[in-house]
Amino acid sequence: MLTQEKAVQKQIVVLTSLLLIFTVLGACQDKKPASPPAQAQCKFSDGKTVTIAYSSPRAKGRKIFGGLVPYGEVWRTGANEATTFVTTADVNVGGKDVSAGNYTIFTVPNADKWTLIINKKTGEWGIPYKYEADELARVDMKVSSTSAPVENFTIALASMGGSCTLSMSWENTQASIGIDEKK
Repeated sequence: MLTQEKAVQKQIVVLTSLLLIFTVLGACQDKKPASPPAQAQCKFSDGKTVTIAYSSPRAKGRKIFGGLVPYGEVWRTGANEATTFVTTADVNVGGKDVSAGNYTIFTVPNADKWTLIINKKTGEWGIPYKYEADELARVDMKVSSTSAPVENFTIALASMGGSCTLSMSWENTQASIGIDEKK
């Protein structure tokens, strides 16, 4: 009888140990980042693309524009690393020509208009912004109110043949600009 009890005790110890190991491993797994990576892509009718990669912060009840993101200052346009803008086509963004290549984008939000900055320097963390000498273009973006609050900062690219509309939405603000493929 003692050997059967010892066998049951060993099984309990093994099962308890396994449960403890799985609990510890589960707790040690990477938690979801506060600003997870996101991507938007526009595909032109000829197959060429514009791709924007960014980190998507959450509002979490905070005042965003004019608060967390001050008006009139360069913003990394998302969180963490600077937002990338990669185009496989020559494009025109808000009236400025942008050759196919890799860029970084920043914005200057204001209540009534935003400015999109397309920068030739890539691989930055985001802020402080010290890349004026590498700017390719600054273009005005149209600003409007969203129909409902937007919790997650979102960049979207809506394609229509040879053009796309770039939209950035967060809190209750949306900024947008047209991107046309040059032929």
